[in-house]
Amino acid sequence: MKARQLILLCISVIAYCTPLQASKIDSLLQVLDRTIGSRTDYLETKIHQIDSIKDLLKSHSAAKDRYEIQTQLIFEYQTLNCDSSLAYIGRNIAIAKQLNDQMLMTESQTKLAFVLAISGLFTQAWDVLKQIDYDGLPKHLKVLYHWSYIRYYENLIKYTDHNVYNSAYEVEIAKSRNSLMGLLDPTSDMYLKEKSFKLKADGLFNESRDIQLRLFRKEKSNTHGYGMSAMGLAMIAKELAEMQLVEEYLIMAAITDVRLAIKENESLLTLAIYLNKKGDVNRAFNYIQAALDDANYYNSRFRNTVIARTQPIIEATYLAKIDQQRKNLRLYAIVISIFAVILILTLYFLFKQMRIVSRARKKLNMTNEQLTLVNHKLDEANLVRERYIGYYLNQCAVYLDKLDDFRKNVYRKVKSRQLDDLQQLTSSNESLEKYAQDLYTDFDRTFLEVYPNFVDEFNSLLRPDEQYQLKKDKLNTELRIFALIRLGISDVNQIAIFLRYSMQTIYNYKSKVKSKASTDSEHFEEKVRKLGAVSTNQF
Repeated sequence: MKARQLILLCISVIAYCTPLQASKIDSLLQVLDRTIGSRTDYLETKIHQIDSIKDLLKSHSAAKDRYEIQTQLIFEYQTLNCDSSLAYIGRNIAIAKQLNDQMLMTESQTKLAFVLAISGLFTQAWDVLKQIDYDGLPKHLKVLYHWSYIRYYENLIKYTDHNVYNSAYEVEIAKSRNSLMGLLDPTSDMYLKEKSFKLKADGLFNESRDIQLRLFRKEKSNTHGYGMSAMGLAMIAKELAEMQLVEEYLIMAAITDVRLAIKENESLLTLAIYLNKKGDVNRAFNYIQAALDDANYYNSRFRNTVIARTQPIIEATYLAKIDQQRKNLRLYAIVISIFAVILILTLYFLFKQMRIVSRARKKLNMTNEQLTLVNHKLDEANLVRERYIGYYLNQCAVYLDKLDDFRKNVYRKVKSRQLDDLQQLTSSNESLEKYAQDLYTDFDRTFLEVYPNFVDEFNSLLRPDEQYQLKKDKLNTELRIFALIRLGISDVNQIAIFLRYSMQTIYNYKSKVKSKASTDSEHFEEKVRKLGAVSTNQF
């Protein structure tokens, strides 16, 4: 049961840690991408530092002083540009000859062999190494001699890439490393580093990694030692098949090399090869191009050769991916085009349907408006009918009463034989005029109750200087004529009978009013029929 729980725990830890590790690598790759994008800035900083050292040469004329300053320049150019480094080594050799100083001469020759070895000039490097009197070297130059010897064969292995020759070269490296370790303090970092390489060569990868990790933790970030330690850990992790650590350390080494403008590096090349196998073709292509730029800037012959073996493979993979993407894009374009056509057709039919619906909606709205208008007119007609029927029923009753009173009055006078009074009563128009004025007054009041804004709206059809100013609830003859027209009475004869005028008089009044119109008088009556909103209080 305990074993099962332990297995489940391990699976849980792995499942939890794997996304974190992937996230860390993604973050590091993003940092590297940004760093490569700023390579020019880092290179300018490096060149500025070198220029400040060069400025010291202008203020020092003593040969020994110039030798020391040029030694600094050799160190700076050693990882930046081999031709410049070789040029300053040549100047130091000239100074050593000038001073007749054999120690300076041997030191310069040893450095010459080292730079030639790392730049890929193997024949020239070997010629220089053979000329050096190893036994006469001081201890620190013997260390440099062996270090140059080891680097010579390491680069030769990468250059030849042939198993038969590589075995012989590895034997030479092992001999020189043993000699080198015999010269170093066993407690020094350089000794431990060589011991780590020796353990790695012997297949003791875990022991080699333990030493490298201790040394790596002591290195400061953004230093050449930090980048070299990260590169060493990546190579050991590769042997242990810890591929995530391989990628992580390679990225860290590459970031450091780019930031320090180290053009003699293998981190970007190794990382590009790894990412190409992993399937990250875009980054692999970008990094191999950056590695080639660095090799060209450094003018490393052997590094260009190594890159030339790998670049076509990565470039072919990259181009194949681009071609596949192009095919995919073509396919996507066709599919999208089909969908676009379908969408356009769908939109077209939808648009047609929407237009049909829109027209139907407009017709419906117009019908609703017409129905509303008809309903309003019906309501208005009902109101008018109700008011005026009630009004005229009342008037009929009143006039029947008055007629009955008049009959009774006439009957009494006839019975009493008051013929003179009877003649006077029937010959006078006063009562008739009074009855007519009462009729018109009631008509005005009833009409203005139904159309309270009629006078104001009627005035809006007239010129300002021709508008009517009337008493409240009172109409004049002209307005009564058009009030009757507003009520729908268009027969001039009916209007004349109601107002007790001749037809010609009615025509004259209408013409007079139309002449006062502010706009087209031809459609004046039609506009009058639309005047006067019925009071809502009436409904």
